[in-house]
Amino acid sequence: MITESVAAHSRILAQDSRFPAYIYDLDALAEHAGGIRSSLSSPGAPEIFYAAKANPDPAFLRTVAPFVHGFEVASGGELEHVLAAVPGVRIAFGGPGKTDAELRTALELRVERFHVESPHELKRLADLSRSIGGADILLRVNLAGDRSGVALAMTGPFGMDPDLIEACHGILASAPWIRLRGIHAHLASGLDAAAMLRQGEEILAWARPWLAAAGVAEPEINLGGGMAVDYSAPDSRFDWQAYGEGVAKLARTGETLRIEPGRAVAVYAGWYVTDVLDVKRAHGEWYAVLRGGTMQIRTPVTKGHDHPFTILPNSNEGQPSVENQPVTFVGQLCTPKDVFARSVPVERIGVGDVVAFSMSGAYAWNISHHDFLMHPKPGFHYLSTASAR
Repeated sequence: MITESVAAHSRILAQDSRFPAYIYDLDALAEHAGGIRSSLSSPGAPEIFYAAKANPDPAFLRTVAPFVHGFEVASGGELEHVLAAVPGVRIAFGGPGKTDAELRTALELRVERFHVESPHELKRLADLSRSIGGADILLRVNLAGDRSGVALAMTGPFGMDPDLIEACHGILASAPWIRLRGIHAHLASGLDAAAMLRQGEEILAWARPWLAAAGVAEPEINLGGGMAVDYSAPDSRFDWQAYGEGVAKLARTGETLRIEPGRAVAVYAGWYVTDVLDVKRAHGEWYAVLRGGTMQIRTPVTKGHDHPFTILPNSNEGQPSVENQPVTFVGQLCTPKDVFARSVPVERIGVGDVVAFSMSGAYAWNISHHDFLMHPKPGFHYLSTASAR
């Protein structure tokens, strides 16, 4: 579903063929983020840390900031970028393979929480932080269990098996300037509210006794992100109200729960908009060749889906077109993998029409291989009634 403001701006861009373009509806983003915060506002509700990796655009960060408690970053670059866009914001620094340089920067910038991924990382952090008063940490655990059917299971390099995490006790005992605050566990992505609550129960069942045995008072437990986003049904969204009510019931007095959503916050506020350069038939199949390609919006390739779109007809009388046929939407790259959507029925599409791909506000531009074939970069346009954004 395209918003009126995005459709209107797309038509303005079409007048001068200023495509491809990303259009970010910051008002829609603020409304969505505000709705999430409202759904998670009852006693016992978790803190919300926006996962900056989903979309680190500075305007996105500033728009989201009033509705979250902080930001989760996964590199030194993200850390400095977020603090430049939103100075003084609370930061949790996670991700595997942190370098000494990144840890030093994070310590100098007074990151609030470090998500520690291994005993080796903990030892390095202890050595680096001793002279400046230490650091506050959550140990990341990677629990076993059935993750079948999830969009993405966070296995392998992420966090520590319960057996391995026991090796952290000795390091902590020898480095009292490292303050253990709790546990972090992001186990899977693509879960609906009921599945997220079941996973939360699993994490809490492991974390609470472990933290109690470790002597952690007022523990913090980060339940991770991974709230489901359904590209095949753009109007079907994660049930934040049900999740908020359910997770509040799981909470206990004296502990802080925390979540770190990214895609489910940002994805609905962005559109990748472009125009049709050619329409042709090849071996019995119809193709619409669009300006740009998946080097600018990698999402359909990485997710392996037909990206949702809206066709905005433009004046194209006498130009190649097709009606009432399945059409494959491709870009300008010299590879058959440059596909936005495959064999999707359309009423009509022709050269000069505008195609607006919705759900392009997360893991789109920022994960794409921008310089492949060196086509011009897309423009970026921000729709907002708030002049401060």
